[in-house]
Amino acid sequence: MGAGNVEAFAETVSVTFEEDPFVEPCVGMEFESEDAAKEFYDEYARRTGFVMRIDQCRRSEVDKRILSRRLSCNKQGFYVKIRDQFGPVRKPRPSTRQGCKAMMLVKLNKSGKWVVTRFIKDHTHPLVVSGRPSRGSMDGKDRRIQELTMELEHQDQLCELYRQQLITFLKNVEEQTEVLSTKIEVVVNNVREVESEGHKHSHHQL
Repeated sequence: MGAGNVEAFAETVSVTFEEDPFVEPCVGMEFESEDAAKEFYDEYARRTGFVMRIDQCRRSEVDKRILSRRLSCNKQGFYVKIRDQFGPVRKPRPSTRQGCKAMMLVKLNKSGKWVVTRFIKDHTHPLVVSGRPSRGSMDGKDRRIQELTMELEHQDQLCELYRQQLITFLKNVEEQTEVLSTKIEVVVNNVREVESEGHKHSHHQL
């Protein structure tokens, strides 16, 4: 390949990368909006081989606007399986959760930019690149459906967690009640023994 052909090939490759760049998230990266950060991470997830989950957010205590957002892999966390102690046993659902910790955290700074403050790249599962459409190619309705679906999954996980905590609390209350009952029974028996000894002592004096 001649010098002119090499230069032409290098220029073509450069243009190709500029038109279709594949940029990896990094701490300090800025976005104009939360949606822009979501679209970027969703596209990164699509090309890398996982599905983005719109995860937890932190809101302002003053006006309730979102101040930070965590975007995770959809295999983040573990599905909590709980036996229903107050009703019929529910059929377990198949879970995609594998405890994956891959995520990108973005926060709103004073200048109004959304900045990446934390990025975990490694996944705990194989990555499979699929031909699913990117978030940017969806219309507003499809994006809203995707967000609501992910939010519903997240709320379902929280409900299961709270349910587990409630069951644990009730179990502890039951155990403490049994302990208290045992102590009361011991005290009552001791009082009866003291009274019995008092009666015997009174008889002896008579």
